[in-house]
Amino acid sequence: MSDAAHKPNHPYHLVDPSPWPVVGALAGGLFTGGMVLYMHDIAVFGHKFGLGNIVPGVLLIAATMYLWWRDVVKEGEFQGHHSPVVQIGLRYGMALFIASEVMFFSAFFWAFFDFSIFPREASGGVWPPTGPTAITPLDPYAIPLLNTLILLTSGCTVTWAHHALKHNDRAGLIQGLALTVVLGILFTSFQAYEYMHAPWGFKDGIYTSTFFMATGFHGFHVIVGTIFLIVCLVRAIRGHFKPDHHFGFEAAAWYWHFVDVVWLFLFSFVYIWGSGPGPFAG
Repeated sequence: MSDAAHKPNHPYHLVDPSPWPVVGALAGGLFTGGMVLYMHDIAVFGHKFGLGNIVPGVLLIAATMYLWWRDVVKEGEFQGHHSPVVQIGLRYGMALFIASEVMFFSAFFWAFFDFSIFPREASGGVWPPTGPTAITPLDPYAIPLLNTLILLTSGCTVTWAHHALKHNDRAGLIQGLALTVVLGILFTSFQAYEYMHAPWGFKDGIYTSTFFMATGFHGFHVIVGTIFLIVCLVRAIRGHFKPDHHFGFEAAAWYWHFVDVVWLFLFSFVYIWGSGPGPFAG
């Protein structure tokens, strides 16, 4: 039979059977199970689980991410499966993923506003809490303001990289991406420093719990976004992206802008507004 007989008569990509969904589910189960056993101090056959027991799950998750990502890059860059129609589907998928992330962070903001606008008796009827659970908030105009400037600048550099790519300026693309990665690492470093020097911990009350959950998960997203951009930087250096075919980079840029917007909400409400008494306090 000729090669033409093997070519599909549609513009869609029917993905070949892949082991990564099953392997990823197994990895997630190992990691989650290990964390549950560790956090609840459960002993199995007399053996107590420490953090070392989650290492197999973490390594398997990392391997699955790398190999699955490698396969997707091959499909789009070398095998030509990412036709314009397929790229539209990928864009819809990324948009829905970001929408799900909006809902994820909405839960933390809901908890924060519920306790800050309507403070409970346990917190002294005011926000930030007073009395036995009194909290001295962090200065929003120190590290948080610096991190805000860093993230806003990184949004500019990733946009610069995107425009450079559209104009086939590969040097500008690489420079913009490299600067964005450096700024992402800087943000994470300053946030880690802030956490290490915070005068209170996660279990010190509802204020600290909502603070660490919201800002901590945002920090995790910054780390994921930085890794995403590092992959894009490596691909850009290898010459993968083209002005009319670069959804991998576009998805990373969307994700990074989403991270920027979430931080602006965190900085405005958790750090600045949340540092003083709520409007309905007392």
